Amino acid sequence: MSSDRPPLRSLLFVPGNRTDWLLKAAAAGADAAILDLEDAVPPAGKSAARAQVAEAVATWTGDMALFVRINPLDGWAAAEDLRAVTHSRLHGVVLPKVGEPADVLLADRMLTWCEREHGLTEGRIALVPLLESALALRAAYDIATAAPRAAYLGAVTGKGGDVERAIGYRWSPSGTETLALRSRVLLDIRAAGAPCPVAGLWTTIGDLDGLRAFAEQNRSLGYEGMMAIHPSHIPVINEAFSPGPDDLARYARLIATVEEAQARGAGAITFEGEMVDEAMAARARAALHRAQDR
Repeated sequence: MSSDRPPLRSLLFVPGNRTDWLLKAAAAGADAAILDLEDAVPPAGKSAARAQVAEAVATWTGDMALFVRINPLDGWAAAEDLRAVTHSRLHGVVLPKVGEPADVLLADRMLTWCEREHGLTEGRIALVPLLESALALRAAYDIATAAPRAAYLGAVTGKGGDVERAIGYRWSPSGTETLALRSRVLLDIRAAGAPCPVAGLWTTIGDLDGLRAFAEQNRSLGYEGMMAIHPSHIPVINEAFSPGPDDLARYARLIATVEEAQARGAGAITFEGEMVDEAMAARARAALHRAQDR
């Protein structure tokens, strides 16, 4: 099932007790919304928010993919969350406070039971383990390979968040202090074969120029999307992780040139001042295919 996961450029967090904001997320153009039952909901409101999120998922008719961030696995709330929100319209479950692969295995087993209970195909719902501790970041490869449904993983290095506290770096807008960390985690995830790695977060709401630079840096590293906390960030993120018209036109020209050369029995050829071959054409075809699917 994991190979069928669609790429997602933007995943916007929405408080679980404000499901009415899903319409704002969709209007902003988010590829996915993450309904948050963990940090965004106070303890006294967990039960009511769970019922609210379950109803929102079951009645959602939009194109935007829906995820739910459940509560940590160290309490019964996580099991209650999973049973309540599992539905054919649920795209994925975001798993917080992951420490080791065993956490992913437990969540995968629990989610499988819920899928069976609801008559769904096993593995249909993606599982997104959040790498929020030093131990989890170090074990990124093992966590990503713990369950076939694992997807959309990455190093989420927001200002003042769990990762900053765990690692001890000093956050800066340039992201230089986490560049090596984001690169290594991405390599682990790619080696594990987990699809559609995503990064994040940018927490300064009004600094769209800084967000754009950070998103473009993540795209240059090889990430396919980012998590976000504010609707105003979505257009910037979507643009950063989407090829522009000039890129798409160049991909089409490259493919045509390579295929024409192959018909003549040629391999590597010169294209617009650069040496290209079938590997570059394959990448161009994949980019065009993703663009057509959106």
